[in-house]
Amino acid sequence: MDFKEGEILYFNKPLKWTSFALVAKVRYHISRRLGVKKIKVGHAGTLDPLATGVMVVCTGKATKRIEEFQYHTKEYIATLRLGATTPSFDLEKEIDATYPVSHITREKVEAVLKTFLGRIEQVPPMFSACKIDGKRAYDLARSGKEVELKPKTLVIDEIDLLEYDLPVIKIRVVCSKGTYIRALARDIGQALHSGAHLIALQRTRVGDIDLGQCMEVDDFEEWLSKQEIQESVNE
Repeated sequence: MDFKEGEILYFNKPLKWTSFALVAKVRYHISRRLGVKKIKVGHAGTLDPLATGVMVVCTGKATKRIEEFQYHTKEYIATLRLGATTPSFDLEKEIDATYPVSHITREKVEAVLKTFLGRIEQVPPMFSACKIDGKRAYDLARSGKEVELKPKTLVIDEIDLLEYDLPVIKIRVVCSKGTYIRALARDIGQALHSGAHLIALQRTRVGDIDLGQCMEVDDFEEWLSKQEIQESVNE
């Protein structure tokens, strides 16, 4: 393998890890294996710490392909709790409001999900990496400042109800770059005249890359030790 010329690796990001932490771990092991101080390593598409699943990591000159991977269609399995909201739209923050769910039926959920198919406008979450005047929205939100984000256009190709066990539902979403599943959970809750937040999220596919092709981070060091490394990298 030639990590300087560029390799593309697929990982299953663990729960509670940041995307940055995964990249740092991969960079550390590659640098150590090659005997170099540093090497370019980057990821294509951030996953929140509370999300798991497919993470594409590029090394060396392959980091030029990151944008290409970011534009690939992505598939998620999302678990939502209806009838309650949080400021972060997931479990990062405590529940701040509760709503009735007795009027919600499986048929209503399925009908509402269909309304999100196709091109939609979505306001990103306050707790997101979107920039406002050069500052990350989540930094402003966490410091208690009001954050106003503009809607973004995105595409939902597929959305299906997988499980219905009120107040919890599980859905599958196939969507374009820039889709915030946390924001989708918020919008689904509102469309059901209730509230909702994300309690679990797994990215199951990026383009043609699925979970079955992904390596566990804990296995990477051992895997790397068994690879044949190109001499040109050892500078």
